[in-house]
Formats: sequence, structure tokens, C-alpha cells
Amino acid sequence: MSEIEIRERRFDAPESQALIRAALADLGARYGGSGDETPVDAAEFTPPDGVFLVAYLDGRPVGCGGWRSHGGDGDTAELKRMYTDPAVRGRGVARSVLAAVERSARDHGRKQIVLECGDRQPEAIALYTSAGYERIPNFGFYKDAPGCLSYGRTL
Repeated sequence: MSEIEIRERRFDAPESQALIRAALADLGARYGGSGDETPVDAAEFTPPDGVFLVAYLDGRPVGCGGWRSHGGDGDTAELKRMYTDPAVRGRGVARSVLAAVERSARDHGRKQIVLECGDRQPEAIALYTSAGYERIPNFGFYKDAPGCLSYGRTL
């Protein structure tokens, strides 16, 4: 089994953007439209206010995820743009990315992490709940949308 390597990358780097486009296409297939209209600025994923990570398997980018500051207290990170290439799902990529995102947020002083996803993402929901995330009040761009699910956990 190949080793998963996780590297910090700019949100607007070519390999990051290729994975983000794939993530949005996956969301679009599940929900319609562009997949996610949430306003996102690449600068939000620049330390110390956020970080974006890319997972590599056999030298090929196969997954991603990042965090950005959430709220004004400096204690909370928001998980964004988690994605794993379908060809390598089930090999621990998402769990590795999630752990690395959490470590990074904690290392930058965040005490909790929150995320929003939709009810048509059973794989994501299973990952988050198995990693200790619990339902929280909905927030963000889709907080009032049918099927929006928000989760959080202490880091």
C-alpha cells in the first residue's frame, strides 16, 4: 500500500484548483448548479488565518482540504473543500487530510473546528461523525437551505 503524503499548498495553486474543480463537480452532480456558491477567497487559506492541504498518493494529487478562520474570536476554524478522488476512496486519504487539517488549525491556535455539508453526502457525514464531529446549529451560506447539516468538534 502506498503512503499518503500531505503537503501545504496555496489554495490557488494548479493542483489545488484541479482538485477543487473536481470537488465542485461532485457537489454539482449531487445538488445541481455549480456545486457550492459559498464565497471563498484564496487569501483566506494563507497562514496564520488558514491553510490549504493537498494529499498525494504515488506522487499524484488525490485529495484536499483546508481551513479558514471562522468568526471573530480567533478560536474557530472552518473546514472547507474536503475532497478525495473517487479512484482512491477507501484508502484513508480523507481521514489523513482531515487529521492534518485539524492539526494545522490547532497549531495555529484554533480551539474548535466547524463545517457545513449536505444531506446528499453520506460518505462525508460518516467520516465526520466517526471522527467525533457532532451536529451544531447551521451556519454559513447554506444555513437556511433544505438538507444543510453543520458539524463541529473541539480540537
